[in-house]
This record gives sequence, structure tokens and C-alpha cells, in this order.
Amino acid sequence: MVGKRGKGKVSRKKKPVVDERVLHELIEKKAYELYEKRGKQEGKALDDWLEAERIIKEEYLRG
Repeated sequence: MVGKRGKGKVSRKKKPVVDERVLHELIEKKAYELYEKRGKQEGKALDDWLEAERIIKEEYLRG
């Protein structure tokens, strides 16, 4: 069934365009903040990176 607003077209919100380098820098900074917040404990770099990635993507890539 075709909706009233269009002829079979689905409305999609545009996602914000973020340069990959900028995204990487934001994640890097957030990961370092998490590292510092944990008292600079070694051995958790991947965990910090993945958490930072989740946080940044949630903040900047909602859509």
C-alpha cells in the first residue's frame, strides 16, 4: 500500500556528514580521556577505544 505522502517513497533523514579524519581524532581524544579517567591504567587501550567510538558515534552520527 502506498502512503499518502509519496508514491511508494520512504522518507529518510539525512545523516550528518563527518570527515573520517575528524571522526578518528574525536575518538582518539575521547579514548585518551577515558584512559586518564581510569587513572592511566595500562592494558585497556582497546576497551577505551571501543567505548570512545561508541560515545562519539552516538553523539555525532545520530540520525
